[in-house]
Amino acid sequence: MNTMNQAFISESVIHFENFEIAFQDKTDKELKLSYRLFQFINKPILIKLGSPFIRLALQYRLPVEGIVRATIYKHFCGGETIESCFPVIKKLLDSKISTILDYSIEGKDSEHDFEETKQYILSVIQAAKKRSDLSIFAVFKPSGMARMALLEKMNDMKGRASLSEEEKAEYERVVNRFDAICKSAYEHDIPVYIDAEETWIQAAIDTLVTEMMVKYNQEKPIVFNTVQMYRTHRIEAMQDALTHAKANGYFLGIKLVRGAYMEKERERAQKFGYVSPIQASKEATDQDFDSVLRFCVENIDRISLCAGTHNEKSAETLVKVMGDYGISASDRRVWFSQLYGMSDHISYNLAAAGYNVSKYLPFGPVKGVLPYLIRRAEENTSIAGQMGREMSMLVKEIKRRKSIGKA
Repeated sequence: MNTMNQAFISESVIHFENFEIAFQDKTDKELKLSYRLFQFINKPILIKLGSPFIRLALQYRLPVEGIVRATIYKHFCGGETIESCFPVIKKLLDSKISTILDYSIEGKDSEHDFEETKQYILSVIQAAKKRSDLSIFAVFKPSGMARMALLEKMNDMKGRASLSEEEKAEYERVVNRFDAICKSAYEHDIPVYIDAEETWIQAAIDTLVTEMMVKYNQEKPIVFNTVQMYRTHRIEAMQDALTHAKANGYFLGIKLVRGAYMEKERERAQKFGYVSPIQASKEATDQDFDSVLRFCVENIDRISLCAGTHNEKSAETLVKVMGDYGISASDRRVWFSQLYGMSDHISYNLAAAGYNVSKYLPFGPVKGVLPYLIRRAEENTSIAGQMGREMSMLVKEIKRRKSIGKA
């Protein structure tokens, strides 16, 4: 092993217990408000009862928008418009953290809505280029560009033979939306992440994203697909993707996550009588996640990786593997990413140590973003110990500040 690799390995240990760094952007008041918010989210029954009430209250224009805006929206979102997010983005960058700016409107399914969403994503890319000083990436959800039923039909067929003429025209519009976004990302040199969705539409998405990577990743990764490791057989899928990338001369952009649709997937598999596509245990998911981290780093000449994880052990694993292979913390082919408002102990400590880190920052009108926020709250209550860890870290920082007379 050469001296350079030894140097990297000696530095490839990181600790996430420095809460002074983790919460350096939060005032004492913000720390306490965050703690109370996590207390609420930590109670599944309150989320279950409160979510329908908030939806109805906003629908009937009851005066609750201000409360939502000042609490859960403020904690997890950047603003209602791209420009209103700039102060948050600048604050993150002051701590060496980049931003994945996400137009988080969900549940719309008309052609008008799809075109409007496309325009928002294009606006993000244009703003990212114009404000290159802010380090902004783009992201979009495929179901924001196409009807779920159409994607499901494409998922269940090979080619387009069984589509009606109307559906063929509709699908061409979907392809054109994807292409317009990826072309703009390529022309402006702004990475774009394409989210993963349910298994019954994911193969159709993978096919379309691969087409975009073949077209726009010839020089370097611009388009990134998302791989959910709570699914089975993802290691084999990654191996196949790498083989395809090598054979077709493009770079593979991968955003690696554990996944967000576990209960829905299992319920559907049981309902329709097929084998669940979800790992049998969290341990199996964790093992495969870390295996693919290593696989990506081993093939860093062809794969660029964004590790979307709130798991300290996986972050530590990636740091170690980078050290094992002599990859610098600042190598732009490897990124860590967490949701804005979550796991700041991971994000800020990694950034302080010189690693590439981004925060996933939702934006959009309060009413429009609410379905996303409710889904996130419901997901977080189902992650064992997540809220408890967040609350514990906030308490420790509050106590630390009190001990030195700063709170």
